Amino acid sequence: MPEFWVASGHHLTRLNAAGRMLVTDELLLAWLARPEILPPPEACAAERALHRRLLDAPRAQVPEVEIAALRDPDAQENWRLFLTLRDHLLRAGTIEDGYAAILREGVRLPVVFLSQLVQLILRNALDGCADPQVLRAAECLFRPQRGHVKDGHLLLADEELVALFEAEMHVSPLAAMFSGGVDSLDVLGGGNEWTYWSRSDAHTTVLNFGGDPEARAGMARALEAFIGHMLGAAVTVTPRIRAENVELRWYVGLDRVGTAIGDALWHGRTPPAAPVGLFELTFADPRMMREDLAGHPVWLILGQEPDGAIRMKPQNLLTGLPLAEPALH
Repeated sequence: MPEFWVASGHHLTRLNAAGRMLVTDELLLAWLARPEILPPPEACAAERALHRRLLDAPRAQVPEVEIAALRDPDAQENWRLFLTLRDHLLRAGTIEDGYAAILREGVRLPVVFLSQLVQLILRNALDGCADPQVLRAAECLFRPQRGHVKDGHLLLADEELVALFEAEMHVSPLAAMFSGGVDSLDVLGGGNEWTYWSRSDAHTTVLNFGGDPEARAGMARALEAFIGHMLGAAVTVTPRIRAENVELRWYVGLDRVGTAIGDALWHGRTPPAAPVGLFELTFADPRMMREDLAGHPVWLILGQEPDGAIRMKPQNLLTGLPLAEPALH
């Protein structure tokens, strides 16, 4: 089976008997090499010493006085956030349980850290997956996308790549014109799926979310995998093209706009936008749901920001489903 998302660090973890990822020294050392943590050339001696100490002992306790001794206030903040992340994961024992604890306790962490955890969790949940459409759709849960319509279909490209193309257009319009910009990226499907494996970490394929049923089915499978792995609940997620005959007894917004759309419909108001994705979720065992909702579908709503961005919030799936028992206990 080809490897994918090597940058996630999944290969640096080990699994416990339940299939969850143990927090290893190797993974912590990889995070210490991230640009957010690696001391820059101008870093003070105290910061460089702290970094060296953790390279030797990545689980070492770091007292607040040691952080306060750093000359740069931004460096202090970065280290406090990293140590908050590390310590929550170490206390929980696994990446999955640590992520759940962070959500349960309302710990405020940078999006880049939370996205790293979601990518790791999905990499573990999708281990052995042979369908590039599922994997490319799963990228949307931890990497923001930028949507644009072409030939009447919504295409999703990695937002970071789009931003790079836009910056190139401002700096050198002629060079950007010859490079082709976003239109030069390959739309996944039609026989090119095999190319995904060699560039999964580059995020250079476009998801034909509006025009290819396989792309929407891939998103459904990715959502099933994330929910099943984190909650231990077998669910079926089905893409819906139209919102006809929808009894909105319960809904979860897959992003900020999706939540706003659901809220408006729930209260009988005009939605702020049309959804770009609608999925019907059912539980294999209705007893896992609240008694008053057992057997009824949950509607998952995906929206799009006015600037074309799609920024999914997978945590909503763990905090918003109508479970009989709390998900993050």
